[in-house]
Amino acid sequence: MTHHSTERIVPSGAMLIGDRWVGDSSLGRPSHINPATGKVLGSFALAGPREIDEAVRAARAAFGEWRGMVARDRRRILQRIAQLLEERVEEHNTLRAHEAGVPFKVPPDRRWLAAEYFHYYSGWVDKLRGESPPAYSAPSLDYTIPEPYGVVAVIVPWNAPVMSAAMKAAPALAAGNCVVLKPSDLGPFTPQLFGQLCLDAGLPPGVLNVLPGGQAAGEALVSHPGVDKISFTGGGATATAVMSAAARNLTPVTLELGGKSANIVFPDADLDAAAAMACQTGIVNVAGQGCNLPTRLLVHDTVYDDVVERVVSRAGALKIGLPFDPSTQMGPVISESACLRILAVIAQAVAEKSGKLLIGGRRLSEDLADGFFIAPTVFGEVDNASRLAQEEVFGPVLSILRFRDEDEALALANGTRYGLAGYVWTSDVKRAHRVAAALDAGWIGVNGFPPMPPNAPFGGVKQSGFGREGGAEGIFEFVRVKNVHVDLN
Repeated sequence: MTHHSTERIVPSGAMLIGDRWVGDSSLGRPSHINPATGKVLGSFALAGPREIDEAVRAARAAFGEWRGMVARDRRRILQRIAQLLEERVEEHNTLRAHEAGVPFKVPPDRRWLAAEYFHYYSGWVDKLRGESPPAYSAPSLDYTIPEPYGVVAVIVPWNAPVMSAAMKAAPALAAGNCVVLKPSDLGPFTPQLFGQLCLDAGLPPGVLNVLPGGQAAGEALVSHPGVDKISFTGGGATATAVMSAAARNLTPVTLELGGKSANIVFPDADLDAAAAMACQTGIVNVAGQGCNLPTRLLVHDTVYDDVVERVVSRAGALKIGLPFDPSTQMGPVISESACLRILAVIAQAVAEKSGKLLIGGRRLSEDLADGFFIAPTVFGEVDNASRLAQEEVFGPVLSILRFRDEDEALALANGTRYGLAGYVWTSDVKRAHRVAAALDAGWIGVNGFPPMPPNAPFGGVKQSGFGREGGAEGIFEFVRVKNVHVDLN
């Protein structure tokens, strides 16, 4: 595969509605800009309310067949989707490198977490069962039936659209629902590949519909009376709008939102490993554009200077570059507007003395001037009351704070409106459990960054959302329980 030629790599930018690939839209075909080059990658059909309505109708029409399919056949289709995701991971990662500037690499065993979610939830297809409570008073038979909702709206962000779609669509489909998937207009192409792959796996037309769109499509989808459940990943402001629209039809909602996750380093930690993770996941991963990334590093006073030196040294040695350069470790941010927004946050932090700028803080020029590249940026001695410490930057910006004892660390960690993730570095097993229990977050990593296993629940608290993805909790988001009572008198 020629990674630098986009002619055969970039899909047509069509929407999948029922059994049709629709290349034209009521809202036209905007261009998508390759964030690494600043050049047009291709155009795509931007879904509007009309196309959303057609997709919801297609999903509704397909629901009876999909729900009624015997479990064995539905399981085999989901297993085949998982298999195709693994077989086509190189194609996906190539396309994603063009679409989002994410450095290209292929997993050595071709295993991919998106595929793992389909593998895992395919096993749930024949394991959703009800209960039979004992007779309460008069002789009777009482039993429960777990049922699919019907049509599920799935809204995913651009930063890992197929991964996010798999986390939602795999359990939704396993439970017998049909899905209308609305990816971000900043990430339209990899979801198209996912839609084609699902059809190739034998998923009946209409069971999954894929329509990239912006605000108009999102509003039409979440307020549509034909949608029975909404699962949304994105920002808090949009989530508020989603809930408001959903309230009109009392449509239940699952929300996976942003975070400002604390990464707490105690003196007895493996400092080099802690600094490595802080740099890799706090700055490098998708150029810091991830909801669960540890973007606040909290370091004990006695090892603060040591850890800061290690982090800054690592950040300074990072290779920032084009996604197909094998030496590239970090790529660009997603768009020109994102780049300018992040630089404005940095400039405000410097002007307000929110912290000490230790490295970075600028847009990269010369060979990378046409793309949207920001140098890895680290602030030390950050004021926890500042915007820098409280707001999600969604860029390659790490804030480092100092603490003196465990109580202060927890006060700082829990002192934001977010509660998605938390991270703890210590060799004291009692402290590890104690701090993990006290962190006001839904997903905790101890001495490392968890791999998000599909059999474990992921999700947040406070303004990081509610509901869970992964594990048994993830599939129960997509079923509702019917009770049947038979009077035996």
